[in-house]
Amino acid sequence: MQDAIVIIPTYNEIENIEAIIKAVFSLEKAFDVLVVDDNSPDLTALKVKELQAQFPGRLHLEVRKEKSGLGTAYIHGFKWSLARTYDYIFEMDADFSHNPKDLIRLYHTCQIDGADLAIGSRYVKGVNVVNWPMSRVLLSYLASKYVRFITRMKIHDTTAGFICYKREVLEAFDLNKIKFTGYAFQIEMKFKAYCKKFKIKEIPVIFTDRAKGESKLSSGIISEAIFGVISMKFKSLFKKEN
Repeated sequence: MQDAIVIIPTYNEIENIEAIIKAVFSLEKAFDVLVVDDNSPDLTALKVKELQAQFPGRLHLEVRKEKSGLGTAYIHGFKWSLARTYDYIFEMDADFSHNPKDLIRLYHTCQIDGADLAIGSRYVKGVNVVNWPMSRVLLSYLASKYVRFITRMKIHDTTAGFICYKREVLEAFDLNKIKFTGYAFQIEMKFKAYCKKFKIKEIPVIFTDRAKGESKLSSGIISEAIFGVISMKFKSLFKKEN
């Protein structure tokens, strides 16, 4: 067992899953991988099971009964990982929008530089997004500005989903009380870490839109992020963060 594990949530990622898993395992730093699949109709989980024979003890799979949201998939993965001995727990997409090579940079930011939470940031140095339409770039960028204004977090990319957590950060949260499931989940996790005064550091990464498969972004996810952050901030003023 390695000291670091990469959690990859999937739903209909058959076009990407083999390549992303092999890309992680080809890195000079050894990572374990946990795929949390929401019973994908395209049989993503079956492909992962086939690959487990190539990477015994390093590639893990959890299959849930149905599509239940990104946030709950990560919570499932966090609990699974915390039940083992991993010291560094990562979030990463399956579609290569996050470059697997940047896992090592995130790891070093925590393991060497002493951050408790390292964020692969699209906006810490300008706007580093490739192949997104301008409308989506503006939506994402302005959403992060909005969240930063409401929460007062000193984080440029508040909705980023490419993250390394030290084990102690996740152990400090009551994961059963995480409320949100979409982009707001990413905001909520960062906000809880911020409220507990963990050391958060952003490193610049280039985000590349998926070349294969379909985006999971929806209007409901956007609404949750916009309106949920106000509720989250308001509640934090009147009770201790968990």
